[in-house]
Amino acid sequence: MESPEQTLTRLVAAHQRPLLRLCCVVLRDAALAEDAVQETFLKAYRSLSGFRQEASEKTWLTAIALNVCRDMRKSAWWRHATQSLPLDTLPLPAPERDGDAFALGQAIARLPGKYRDAVLLYYYQDMTLTEAAKVLNTSPATLSKRLARARDMLHREVTQA
Repeated sequence: MESPEQTLTRLVAAHQRPLLRLCCVVLRDAALAEDAVQETFLKAYRSLSGFRQEASEKTWLTAIALNVCRDMRKSAWWRHATQSLPLDTLPLPAPERDGDAFALGQAIARLPGKYRDAVLLYYYQDMTLTEAAKVLNTSPATLSKRLARARDMLHREVTQA
C-alpha cells in the first residue's frame, strides 16, 4: 500500500501537466495557474484519506483544480488585478501556434466559463460525458447541451475570423 507521500508523488507525475494547461486557460495567467495547481495538490493531499474512489483520480483532481481556479477568480485581488497575459502566450495543448488550431485555442479561452469548462474537460482532458458532468456537478444531458452550444459559438467565431 502506498504512503500518502507516494500517492501524492504519483498524482503529481501523472496529472500536473494537464492540470496546468487547464488552469492556464481558465485563469489566463501562467504564474497563477502554477499556484492553482500547487494548491490543487495540497488540497488533494490533505483530503487523501477521504477520497472514496467513487470517481477517478483524474476526475477528482480536475474538480479540485476548477474549484481552486473559481476561488481565485472570486477573490478581491482578481477583481482589481490587470489580466495582461495575451491569449497567444497560453500553453495550449495544440502542437503548433499558428493557423486554425491556434485560432480555435484562443476562441475556447474566450468562451463563457460553463462552456469553456465543458470543452476543456471533454476535449482537452479526454473525459467522458459522465466524468466531466461529475466534475461540473451537472447531468450528462446538460453537459451535452453545453458542448453543442459551445461548438456552435466556436464555429461562429472561428468562421468570422
